[in-house]
Amino acid sequence: MRVLVTGGTGFIGRAVCHALRGAGHTVTIVSRDASGEASGDTIGWEAVGQGAAAADAVVNLAGEPIAGGRWSPARKEAILESRVGATRALVDAVGLATTRPKVLISASAVGYYGARDDEPLDETAGAGSGFLAEVCQAWEGEASRAEAFGLRVVRLRFGMVLAGDGGALARMLPPFRAFVGGPLGDGQQWTSWIHRGDVTGLVLAALVNEGYRGAINATAPEPVRNRDFTAALGRVLVRPAAIRVPAMVLRLALGEMADVLLTGQRVLPRAAERLGYRWQYPEVLGALRASVR
Repeated sequence: MRVLVTGGTGFIGRAVCHALRGAGHTVTIVSRDASGEASGDTIGWEAVGQGAAAADAVVNLAGEPIAGGRWSPARKEAILESRVGATRALVDAVGLATTRPKVLISASAVGYYGARDDEPLDETAGAGSGFLAEVCQAWEGEASRAEAFGLRVVRLRFGMVLAGDGGALARMLPPFRAFVGGPLGDGQQWTSWIHRGDVTGLVLAALVNEGYRGAINATAPEPVRNRDFTAALGRVLVRPAAIRVPAMVLRLALGEMADVLLTGQRVLPRAAERLGYRWQYPEVLGALRASVR
C-alpha cells in the first residue's frame, strides 16, 4: 500500500513508519519541516491534498506531547489545535481529493474516558469529562468525518506507550536509576499501557483487516495499578521503587496536568481481542524488560 503518515517523525511515528516499510508499504510523511526526514519521501502540510490523493491509506499521528510541560492556557491550546486542527485539515484535504484513500487510522487516547477509578472500560464505554476527554472527543469527531467520504475510519485510543527512547517511560528512567523512583500519589490509580511494538502491530493489522473500524483501545490486555507498574520497573532496573511522590508535590509542580498522573483508566482492548490480535507484550514486566534492555 501507499501510506500517508502525519506525525511520522515523532516517538510513535518513527516506529510506525519503520514497521510499514518493513511490511513492504510505501510511506510518505507529512511534516511541518519537510526537509527534516532523510529516510523516505516527506511533504509539507501545504501538499497534504496531493499526498492524500496518491495514498491508499492514511495514518494520522500528529499532535503535541501531552506531558511536554505545565498546562498553561497556551499549552492547552497547542495540545488541542495540534490534534483537532491538524485532523480537520487532513480530513478536509481527503474530501477535496479526486481520488481518495480507503482507510484512515487516526490516533486518540484513553484520556477519552476521563478519570473512572476502578471501572473496567471497553470501547462501548462513554466519554468522560475533563480537558483530555474533551480533546479526545473533538479529535475523534474530526477523524470520523472521513466516513462521509467513504473511508473506513479506525480510532486508536492509545494507552501509555512504552519504549526506552521516548515517551513517559524515558522520563521515568533517570529517577529510578538514581534510586529515587516510586509510586505517584497513593499508587492506586490504574495505568493502561501498551508496548510500542504492539502499537505498530495494531496499525499494520488495521490497515489490512476491514474488521477494524470505529474505536479500538490500543492497550495491553492487563492494565496495572501505578504501584505495580513502578514495582515492575524497579525490578527490571534492579532498583528500589519505594520513594513515593506525594500528590501535593505533583500538583504544585505540574498544576492541572498532575491529574493525568494521579488518576487513571482501567481500559480493556476488547475489540482487538475479538479481531484476534495477538500481543507481542501482553504483560507489563516483559514489556518493560524489552523497553529498557
